[in-house]
Amino acid sequence: MHFRPSITLPPKFLAGRPAVLSLLVGTLAVVAFLAAGFVAWFSWEITTGLPKRDTIAGIGDMAQSTTIFDASDKPVFTIFKEQRIEIPLSQMSPNLIKAVISVEDQRFYDHGGVDAIRVAAAAMRNIEAGRRAEGGSTITQQLARQSFLTRDKTFSRKLKEAVLAGYIEGEYTKEQILEMYLNKVYFGEGLYGVEAASRGYFGKSASDLDVDEGALLAGLIQSPSSYAPTVNLERALARRSVVLHTMVNSGAIDADTAERARNAKVDLKNGLEVRESSGLYFKEHVRRELVDRFGWQRVYQGGLRVYTTMDADLQQQAEKLVEQGLAQIEGRRGFDQVTRAKHPKIEEGQSPGYLQGALVSLDPATGHVRAMVGGRDFNESRFNRAVQAKRQSGSAFKPFVFAAALEAGHSPASMITGLNDPTLTPQGDWVPEDEHSTEPAMTLRTALRTSSNRAAVQLLNTIGIPRAVDYAEKLNVGTPPSVPSLALGAGDVSLIALTGAYGAFANGGIVRRPLMIRRVDDNEGNVLFEDEGTATRAISESTAFLMASMLADVINSGTAYRARQAGFTLPAAGKTGTTNDYVDAWFVGFTPQVVTGVWIGFDQPKTIIRGGYAGEVAVPTWANFMKVATKGHKPEWIARPSDIAGTNVCRLSGLLPNDGCDGVDVVSRDGSVESRSMIYTEYFVRGTQPSAVCPLHPRRSFMDALAGAFGKDTGPPAIPSDSAALPTPPARPTTGTSPGGAAGAGSPAGA
Repeated sequence: MHFRPSITLPPKFLAGRPAVLSLLVGTLAVVAFLAAGFVAWFSWEITTGLPKRDTIAGIGDMAQSTTIFDASDKPVFTIFKEQRIEIPLSQMSPNLIKAVISVEDQRFYDHGGVDAIRVAAAAMRNIEAGRRAEGGSTITQQLARQSFLTRDKTFSRKLKEAVLAGYIEGEYTKEQILEMYLNKVYFGEGLYGVEAASRGYFGKSASDLDVDEGALLAGLIQSPSSYAPTVNLERALARRSVVLHTMVNSGAIDADTAERARNAKVDLKNGLEVRESSGLYFKEHVRRELVDRFGWQRVYQGGLRVYTTMDADLQQQAEKLVEQGLAQIEGRRGFDQVTRAKHPKIEEGQSPGYLQGALVSLDPATGHVRAMVGGRDFNESRFNRAVQAKRQSGSAFKPFVFAAALEAGHSPASMITGLNDPTLTPQGDWVPEDEHSTEPAMTLRTALRTSSNRAAVQLLNTIGIPRAVDYAEKLNVGTPPSVPSLALGAGDVSLIALTGAYGAFANGGIVRRPLMIRRVDDNEGNVLFEDEGTATRAISESTAFLMASMLADVINSGTAYRARQAGFTLPAAGKTGTTNDYVDAWFVGFTPQVVTGVWIGFDQPKTIIRGGYAGEVAVPTWANFMKVATKGHKPEWIARPSDIAGTNVCRLSGLLPNDGCDGVDVVSRDGSVESRSMIYTEYFVRGTQPSAVCPLHPRRSFMDALAGAFGKDTGPPAIPSDSAALPTPPARPTTGTSPGGAAGAGSPAGA
């Protein structure tokens, strides 16, 4: 039988029992409430900030560098938020993998995301040290932190890290986790992932790393800023020794291998370095275009592969020659502006006050920009003067007026008359100035060669302003103002647009939009964008040929004759442009394969140098560059179209010659008189040849001709030998081996 003792409670206790029970129940309720609150808070603290499930599923997605290639498909630039090259685990050296696992997570293949043994050991060491001396995060935990969490050293963050690590271990294999980690981890110097780190420090792929190199990289993970060999080689070597010792203890390598690796010399070589000291304006233009098309995130993190049109070697030469040309101008007598060498330091946001220059060179057949210089120093001024700046082009605009006239039925031998007649404007009568001629009439060829302002304005009046505006638009130079000074370049235009427009003269009348990006692939090699450019017929093939012929005279004996003095000998054509007060100097010229434009001036418009015509200021830089750009090219010229014919005319009247045009006395600059033939062969579209005979030189009688043969010529009086009166004749029509114009006539300063 069970004995239950009898307990007699005091009356007072029995009387207070309900109150005690109530207090006990209340206390338990409060404790339960607090416990529930703590659990709720703890759960909220852990789950708050954790990524959603679909976000976690994208853990393998990581930012990759965009690589920009030149015209020969060599990498020249990178764009990145994190400089990374993602590779599979199979392409990573076992030496590196063993080193990382040994020093970061020796039980990586044994735990489920959290290494309890390591956590406990780390906690004991931290207690002994009296501070947080060691962490216990596994590779999986580090991957979780790098992908989704902050680096705050808090208890809640560590718990979140553990939760995420468990999820990752449940969703991915160990090999997948290791591959993601090694592609994502930071190695210092802006290098993310083992491939970028291997190339950035050793100039080799991660698959080729030796034991010593793998150990050095593994040692960086703990503190990249402290152990980077480019920052402190001594500390990097000490850390490498620690890693090698750990590898021996873990059985990854033997002691002899570790000793050899410990004694290995570090050969630092940056294999990711590209020639970003040049081409920065080109790169920036490409970057802007990419961001406009694909968005910032994809450009900076999407690992795009961008194939451009840039010739890296030519780009480097372009920048060098532009700088040399500008320095030579600054060194000339009469240059009274501050030079680049003496310019005070440029503050951020300020525009440099020294002389600037820009250059664009492209292939007229494709529109591919081979080189572009946007200024003297990209780091001081990112403003691209080749693309973003729009300035008045001066006489460099005249070819568009002349092309419109040819399209309207004029010929190079057509006479422009009334050059001294005023043009009515809202401000009153206006007669533009010509510094080098006063003749009342001249042919189109002479007018373009000598850059006559009066002739250009009268030609514009003849064909009508709307026609000239229409052809300017067809040639992609924009819509200039409908004013008489349009003929003198009153409208603003960019260098790249002007250069592209001149390409039509070299390309049979077809204008190509300048382009710099050929193709864009994603990080898996899929083509996202391909640009073959746009081709539009702006003028007829015959007009393009006639314009090229007339513009060849500009180089051979006109305002750009200094191109020949500079040693550029290939057949070429072009036009100078100088704005009022010598503020802007332009020259755009071309061969059949290359068209190049040069602009020189100040950002804030002011005189470059007194008397600084473009022929003196811009042409030498153009010529020096073209000698490089056309190296190895054959001396070929544009093929003559089938509807172009050659006819003999008088160079003064533009009409059919008589025998009086064959011997005209000309007064040279020294006062001597010599007899010259005024007859030359001009190009015409078939059916537009003149039918009238020259009235300026009367046909000589038989007796006059006989007297002339014996030195007693009684023909017309001698005429002065000035550049306007004596245009250089074009070469006789051929099948396309030489341009119109032959060097040797006058050498006027250029407008």
